[in-house]
Amino acid sequence: MSSDSIDEGKADRRFRALFISDVHLGASGSRVSQLLDFFKYHDAATIYLVGDIVDGWALKSSWQWPQSHNDFVQKILRKARKGATVIYVPGNHDEFLRSYYGTHFGGIEVVENAIHQGADGRRYLVIHGDMFDLVVQNARWLAHLGDKAYDFAIRINRLVNAFRRSFGFPYWSLSKWAKFKVKNAVNYIGAFEQTLAGEARRHGADGVICGHIHHAIIRDEDGIRYMNCGDWVESCTALAEHEDGRFEIITWADPLRPSSVVPISARAA
Repeated sequence: MSSDSIDEGKADRRFRALFISDVHLGASGSRVSQLLDFFKYHDAATIYLVGDIVDGWALKSSWQWPQSHNDFVQKILRKARKGATVIYVPGNHDEFLRSYYGTHFGGIEVVENAIHQGADGRRYLVIHGDMFDLVVQNARWLAHLGDKAYDFAIRINRLVNAFRRSFGFPYWSLSKWAKFKVKNAVNYIGAFEQTLAGEARRHGADGVICGHIHHAIIRDEDGIRYMNCGDWVESCTALAEHEDGRFEIITWADPLRPSSVVPISARAA
């Protein structure tokens, strides 16, 4: 038996659907090794890649494509070959794929957005979310500048966490701290959630599943269920749907530790 078969067989948590976003393959901050480890233990009949899987912006400025990034691409292609439905909704960092809507690559379908019907019959709009980010749409130069600043913050965060690990402290996220402490960031997240909930309502959907802002959460927004997958740069989170229609956020920050989950009953207000 091949090592690939062994890895696929080890998935002891199988879901109805998994939603992954913001992996940023090609960027120095991508924690794709953790995602590969995650897929050893988690699988699903349907896998949604909810944008920014590949970081075209980073690749334009500095080509970085280690073997682990190749391994992830092969892992997803292998899942599609073995019968999983794989749907790719491009984001702003992999916007080059937006010229290929309706195309299949190795069994992976590229679409502008999707409607996911949950096991309980509820309909969810699946979309990356950048189209509703005014900074990305109206001031691309500012978005790129912000992206560089984020990369710098990630590098600083690595140094901080290397120091913390030497003393046995767990991972700490500078950007996550800022999102909850800086007023403008808090207001931006709130406005983004409200806008995406409104877009779901416009599509006649009961909820929305998105990425883009690297902030995993399950919550209700004016009667619409808002769910964000998070990212695989810092938080290492995925959104999962159980066979009975329940959703949870799975955190896989440290492959040496068991995953932690946030069930839908624990959604924040």
